Amino acid sequence: MLAGADTAAGDVIERGAYLVAAGGCTACHTVDDGGEEDYMAGGRALESPFGTFYTPNITPDRETGIGNFTDEDFIRAFREGVAPDDSHYYPAFPYTAYTGVADEDLLAMKAYLFDIAPVRRENRDHELAWYASYRPLLSIWKWWYFEPGVFRPDPARDAAWNRGAYLVRHLGHCGECHTPRDFFGALDTDRELAGNPNGPEGDAIPNITPHPEDGIGRWTASDLDDLLAIGMYPDGDFVGGSMVDVVDYNTAKLTDDDRRAIIEYLRALPPIPGPAGE
Repeated sequence: MLAGADTAAGDVIERGAYLVAAGGCTACHTVDDGGEEDYMAGGRALESPFGTFYTPNITPDRETGIGNFTDEDFIRAFREGVAPDDSHYYPAFPYTAYTGVADEDLLAMKAYLFDIAPVRRENRDHELAWYASYRPLLSIWKWWYFEPGVFRPDPARDAAWNRGAYLVRHLGHCGECHTPRDFFGALDTDRELAGNPNGPEGDAIPNITPHPEDGIGRWTASDLDDLLAIGMYPDGDFVGGSMVDVVDYNTAKLTDDDRRAIIEYLRALPPIPGPAGE
């Protein structure tokens, strides 16, 4: 292979590593306190009102991971929530947000994941309530609640706002935790990012709209950057629960420009009181 091709491939893999971090993949697909042999090998438990989901192995192992995924398989998984065998993924895999990620970003992520060490580890079966265990019903759920499609920048907004929207709404999928859900597990889009009293693993997830009392309306841009970069609140305390991993594996690894874009987007949102139920 020509040296230029090697360099180009290396650049794509490096970019993919950044995008995988921005997408929060490590926090879900690596077990707590895992070592190098556990990296992206799945098995992490995700508690939900429907039971416990166990994240899959996304290393390039051909038998137990994603090593046989084609480019088309990979894009389809993120864009449509469909596996290579045509089965539907549960939305515990946040394809409802990832659907907006651009093809070139998805393929860079795939290039990075296929460059890491393969781990042979069988996926663990989910432990779900009986009414949630029949996977074909997901086609009905998706017909009702899911609209696939790539993110389209808003021409009325500047580049930073659009980058922030892309990171928050799609790649970083913040709404998957910070937006309340209905009885069927669908996001309440009228209360996007207004907090979720019944978040993952039982955590109460805060309102991150700029509401002055219930949200982040009184936070400065510096306050928000401290939270994203080092996990520190304006009062000097530090994040806990599931947000620890979000900071460590995701927001702390972003560039300063990407954190500023997230902050610009969040501060431009409509303020919504809440979270719902309080």
